[in-house]
Amino acid sequence: MIPETSSYNERVPGRECHHCREWIEEGEAHDCWTTTEAALTADLTDDLREAWERIRETAVGFGDQRIYASGTAIMFSRDACYFFVRPKPKYLELWFFLGRPIKAPQVRKVMKGSRAKYANMIRITHRDEVEAPITEWLREAYDKHDELLGKPSPKKASRPRRSPKRRRARAKTRT
Repeated sequence: MIPETSSYNERVPGRECHHCREWIEEGEAHDCWTTTEAALTADLTDDLREAWERIRETAVGFGDQRIYASGTAIMFSRDACYFFVRPKPKYLELWFFLGRPIKAPQVRKVMKGSRAKYANMIRITHRDEVEAPITEWLREAYDKHDELLGKPSPKKASRPRRSPKRRRARAKTRT
């Protein structure tokens, strides 16, 4: 909320954060988006915390990657995110990216993420759910990540090229 001023034209030094709507004085440090894994998982029930720990352990076992909190999700990334987890009060929302949509009872939603990727969403409520085939899909997302990023774009359909003889004949008719 913007502080009151004595005059309409008087400018109050500072700004309003467009995320949290808090007034920040000029020169004051402000970072309302700073979040951590601990902050996002602090309110989880015991079952959800155990499930989260199992997901994280599984992913760490895949190899080199970056794990970080961003907004409302915990991202697992190589060059780009290959899966993320959104902790919710009653479940963990797990999104993973593959080159194909998954048709299985565990998958609640599938969205086209890009030209080459599909985002598949699963809800996890208990540690015992973090096993095959879910762990296999996460492993596939990790392994296929580079391949999905490096896919060459499909060739555009182009007009057939005219023969040089036909081009010369067409050029003569234009002049």
